Amino acid sequence: MFSYSGGSLEVNGRQMNLKRLSEEPVVAVFENVLDDEECNAIIELSRGELKRSKVGTDKQEHAMRTSRGAFLDDHHSHVISEVENRLCAIMGMPLSHAENLHILHYRPGEEYKAHMDSFTKPDVNNRIATMVVYLNNVEEGGETLFPKLGISIPPKRGTALYFEYFYNDPKINALTLHAGSPVISGEKWASTLWVRRQKFRT
Repeated sequence: MFSYSGGSLEVNGRQMNLKRLSEEPVVAVFENVLDDEECNAIIELSRGELKRSKVGTDKQEHAMRTSRGAFLDDHHSHVISEVENRLCAIMGMPLSHAENLHILHYRPGEEYKAHMDSFTKPDVNNRIATMVVYLNNVEEGGETLFPKLGISIPPKRGTALYFEYFYNDPKINALTLHAGSPVISGEKWASTLWVRRQKFRT
């Protein structure tokens, strides 16, 4: 898992800047994770796949989450495979533990209210960490907020947000409560990779 101590790192030949926003739980921002071409490619691949986002293990539409989203796998393009492998390398996790890359699109007024990424129902193979990559610059709004930590991350194209929530102390995990604030002007595109405690892909 996360083990970086300096302000920069190199993954698969790509130089990235790192800023740690919280030590426990770990919350960090990586710059230069994706380039403009990769961001554009992911957006275009997802356009015809987007559906209203759902919440919970029962996959229901809910007013707390008003975006549209789509899961993409490496059958869509080699770009997806390259991006997934890069994100897993940054996180220090094998690709076999990752869900498929999830793309999200928010229009003005759309948001994802405060929530946790782990499942509330008992699950031995629960999610343990999240990496969100912002695919465009938003004109106004769309920040990722951690209300219990007092952290706000503005969406910046090619930049990734990482946080983890597998601590033995549930009080630490609870600090990763986060929200996608409403887009005020423009639109917001982001990709999310969730990783599980155990192998997830076959």
